[in-house]
Amino acid sequence: MYISDLIEDFLEHLEIEQGRSKRTIENYRLYLERFLEISQEILNKDDVKPSDLNRELLRKYRLKLNRYGSENGNEDFKVITQSYHLIALRGFLKYLTKREIKSLDPSLVELPKVARKQVSFLHYDEVEDMLNEIDTSTESGLRDRAIIELLYSGGLRVSELVGLDRGSINLERREFMVRGKGNKDRPIFISKSAAMRVQDYLDARTDSLAPLFLNNSNNTQAVDTSGNYRRITARSVERIVEKYAKLAGIVKHVSPHTLRHSFATDLLMNGADLRSVQSMLGHADISTTQIYTHVTDAHLKEVHEKYHSDTK
Repeated sequence: MYISDLIEDFLEHLEIEQGRSKRTIENYRLYLERFLEISQEILNKDDVKPSDLNRELLRKYRLKLNRYGSENGNEDFKVITQSYHLIALRGFLKYLTKREIKSLDPSLVELPKVARKQVSFLHYDEVEDMLNEIDTSTESGLRDRAIIELLYSGGLRVSELVGLDRGSINLERREFMVRGKGNKDRPIFISKSAAMRVQDYLDARTDSLAPLFLNNSNNTQAVDTSGNYRRITARSVERIVEKYAKLAGIVKHVSPHTLRHSFATDLLMNGADLRSVQSMLGHADISTTQIYTHVTDAHLKEVHEKYHSDTK
């Protein structure tokens, strides 16, 4: 079999057996088709076989990727997107190994080191400043307040929030399940205040539509064929968060993900352990949660200054 055929098999495997999202599969297709195209160029042949993949081809492929980013002045492609290409290739090679198809050892595909970005988060008083800017005398204001409190209280991804239905959230127990990345379920716990705000919003609504949050704008595209408001979109939530951050005088960029960062940061600053935060965020790998070590580092400095004896 040729690589082109096996790529299609691999993508079907991702969809059917691993349940990966449509977007992930489309990205993998792009990365692997680019790998095939570069391999054909390097080997000077159209029909590339699994046995053609070796260390030298991998070296030249990585060089091509690296130079592509440099030549186009795209630093993000050079370090981040290059890693995505290599992750897709490594997954493909692991698939070949499972099928006992002789090819390049997946362990030889090493990822480049990527500089860790500083996490942007809000302190509790900044979140309160945002909430105080919301006019809750209107239904849209009640909705906006409920959205921001739910994002901050539960650490939800914006995609998880917009997918919520009325029946999927238990306001009495203040806990519910969401299906996050990789189709993995995890529990969400929310504060009394967040639960009350969601209930206030639902009490103000006169419809019986399933979505927890509706896009009740004046835009005609926000309603369905029956004239009902549609489920709120991720972009609308982003605008809501940005709006109240600006009204509160917060100069840094604030997004729904900033509130998720703030959720994790607040937990750690109040003594939560990293493993528990990992579970509540739904991170598959603890290394992803370790981006919040800026918080624990600051806490260690406070412990040092409080308990370590100074020299006289």
